[in-house]
Amino acid sequence: MPELPEVETVRRGLQPAMEGAVIAQARVNRPDLRWPFPDRMAERLTGAKVTQLRRRSKYILADLDTGESLLIHLGMSGRMTVSGDPLGQFAHNHPAAAKHDHVVFDMDNGARVTFNDPRRFGAMDLLPSDNSDSHPLLAKLGPEPLGNDFHEAYLVERLSARNTPIKSALLDQRIIAGLGNIYVCEALFRAGIAPTRKAGALSKKHIQNLVPIIRDVLEAAIAAGGSSLKDFRQADGELGYFQHSFDVYGREGEPCKTPDCKGKIDRITQSGRSSFFCAQCQR
Repeated sequence: MPELPEVETVRRGLQPAMEGAVIAQARVNRPDLRWPFPDRMAERLTGAKVTQLRRRSKYILADLDTGESLLIHLGMSGRMTVSGDPLGQFAHNHPAAAKHDHVVFDMDNGARVTFNDPRRFGAMDLLPSDNSDSHPLLAKLGPEPLGNDFHEAYLVERLSARNTPIKSALLDQRIIAGLGNIYVCEALFRAGIAPTRKAGALSKKHIQNLVPIIRDVLEAAIAAGGSSLKDFRQADGELGYFQHSFDVYGREGEPCKTPDCKGKIDRITQSGRSSFFCAQCQR
């Protein structure tokens, strides 16, 4: 499932093709993905201008001049790719339609944005722009880890007295929006904290140190275009390459990268998800 860096990479890739442009024609090629599309979605989108393209957690939001916003979730295999951009940032020729091209936006600047999703776990919805935070998918989300509301005092307050493992606490979207399994594993390694430690048992200093570490991991992943493990592609169709920089994720049995550490990367299962860590470096 794409996490914050992958979704932010896609958003930035879509910006030059969509932001400030009009959706000359929207085509919806099936009635649903993860759930049914909103009524008359193609009609409501056609002719609308995209005034802003933003991200909330793992969702992309396209604000429209009609007063509505298009909410997009990539799901497990969803891709949004751009072709025909007149600015020369993407391939000029539109590719032939593919089997799983479920939603297509032809922009008035000549760009075409295609949402392809073989597994159909993605989703789209239309919601009032001025009340988007109350949408069921967004209403209970915590602050953005790269935003001003995520800071040391906030995280100390939210984690104090919590009896859950720190790994589970950081994955709780009500505490931090957008963090997923990959980047929590990587952040905990850099912080020297074992994923099994109880969140409420951590010292104030350990919790405070997590804030800049989480930001550094996410910013490095965004700079690398995200992580491509299975299905993820950037908006220009290219792979992300942060997976080549993983310290622990997916490296079970391999040597720890910490200088002078003779440990190997372990893997355990927590809440149905794999946790990768070095027992020597993370306590």
